[in-house]
Amino acid sequence: MIQARPVRRRPVHQAVFDRRGRSPIVFVTVCTAKRQRILANPAAATLLQRAWHAAQAWQVGRYVVMPDHVHLFCSPAVDTELRNWVHFWKAYVTRRWMDHAQRPLWQTGFWDTQLRGNETYAAKWEYVRFNPVRHGLVHQPESWPFQGELNVLSWD
Repeated sequence: MIQARPVRRRPVHQAVFDRRGRSPIVFVTVCTAKRQRILANPAAATLLQRAWHAAQAWQVGRYVVMPDHVHLFCSPAVDTELRNWVHFWKAYVTRRWMDHAQRPLWQTGFWDTQLRGNETYAAKWEYVRFNPVRHGLVHQPESWPFQGELNVLSWD
């Protein structure tokens, strides 16, 4: 008899590990509470960028801010757990959020995947940058104004 798999209510966060002297790159997705469509605007995008600059333990590479979630690639700058870093910048944004009626801003937790190689970074980025197109927000990924790259993340 086949047993049903347990339903996972929260993502499992594996420890980020060094890949033979190369900086690890982690793909992170963070969603808004109740999937509120509140992020795809200039004020929210600017606030997220400020939070990532203030949260110096990890560097943000490429990112896409969607109306109800954020995709980003990051790499540790110092020895700090990913969970603590995400908690820091989510709290930073929440404290400075313009409309207090929209709180809570974030779902509990986040989703993360450590990339295995340069090819997966390029492939995952292609998927992420087309997210606004798949959601019918723009016709070309270059037209989406809420994306960018704060730091060049490399494997060396």
